[in-house]
This record gives sequence, C-alpha cells and structure tokens, in this order.
Amino acid sequence: MTAPTITTVCHVRAPLLLEPVDRQIETLRACETEGAIDDLLLRSWPKEVSLTDNSPYQEALESFDRFEQWAEERGVSIRPPFRERTTASQISGETNELLVMPLLCLEVYADDELIGVFPHTDEELEETHTTDEAIASLRTGELPTPLGDAGETETRSEPTTGVVDAGVCPDCDGSLIDGQGLFACPDCGWIGTVSESGRYVSQAARERANESEETAVAPQ
Repeated sequence: MTAPTITTVCHVRAPLLLEPVDRQIETLRACETEGAIDDLLLRSWPKEVSLTDNSPYQEALESFDRFEQWAEERGVSIRPPFRERTTASQISGETNELLVMPLLCLEVYADDELIGVFPHTDEELEETHTTDEAIASLRTGELPTPLGDAGETETRSEPTTGVVDAGVCPDCDGSLIDGQGLFACPDCGWIGTVSESGRYVSQAARERANESEETAVAPQ
C-alpha cells in the first residue's frame, strides 16, 4: 500500500514572530528535510481580518471557513485560538466585526484530504491538541490524531470558563494572544505561560525560578 503524501500548511502571524513560533517553524522545516512530511507550505496572515466581503484578506477568511467546517464535522472547536471582536469608529460610530488570527495554525493533509487543524479543543473533555503536539507527531513520522469524532455535527458553544478564555494580560488588562501555550500581550509586550495552578506566569519570572532551582541543586 502506497503511503499518502503528507502536506502541512503553516499559517503564521507576521511580523510577530516569537521564539517558540520560530522554533516550531524550524522543526517543520526539519520534518520536510528529513522526509517526515512531503511538502511544507508557509502562509502569513495579519493580526486581524475584517469580516466583510471586500476584505483584502479573503484567502485568510476562506481558510478560517475551511477550518470551521472541519471542526464542526469532528465536534471540536477552533475558538480559541480564533476569536471575533467588534470595534466602533469614534468618528462615524460605525461598527466593524474583526476576526483575530492566532500566532500559528497548522492544517495537515494526507493526499488531498484535510485530516487535522491545530490547535483545536474538545470542549466536553476539556482537552486541547496543540501545534506542539502535532509537530512532535509529524517529527516521529506519525500523523497527528485529532480530538473528537468524524461525522459529529453537534454545534458547540464557545467556552465561558478557563484560563485560556480569560485572555486578560496580568500587567495591563489588555487582550492576550494565545500562541499555543505561550501568551503574548500586543499592548504592553508581556509574554508568559500558564502554570499548573492555572495562573499566568511571565516568561521572565519562570526563567528566574528555573535559575533558582538549578542553583539549589548545583553541587557545592
């Protein structure tokens, strides 16, 4: 039996390239070089896309529609990392619906079949299949197995609880961007992760804690 052709499309938000995002892209390039995937396609999209018919980013909107259809068929959610927000013009008072794009998103194909969009969440199980996990599977030569069940069409509402949904910067109360485990605030520049207790921890604080642990266990 002939193995399927594996194509991975990596959508990344430019120019906001943080170290973990760069690392994931480099790992995907290594997968292509080593033959774990056959084709790697890199696509960029902006921070936000206007949800209108005349948006200059129709390709990004078409990708989002494709992701939503796939998620609905499996009974999972891609919100987050995608989310919508409304803005109002201070001059005209007109409102504008915007789609906020994630830092990085993957779609994986076996031949021409879309087998997975990452990250995505099974809200009933409260589990998320991250891009890191999907890339790790690809690196070992395995296809990442999505959550949910193919053929399930139940409509799921957006979750209302949990740290990821809160999305509030602990420094300036701005909106955090979910970078698949790394959160960033575009307003004040805060970067951090979520601790096991569900609290936001800045990257600098975590690095200091790690340095303290290393100092404590270092031989005297």
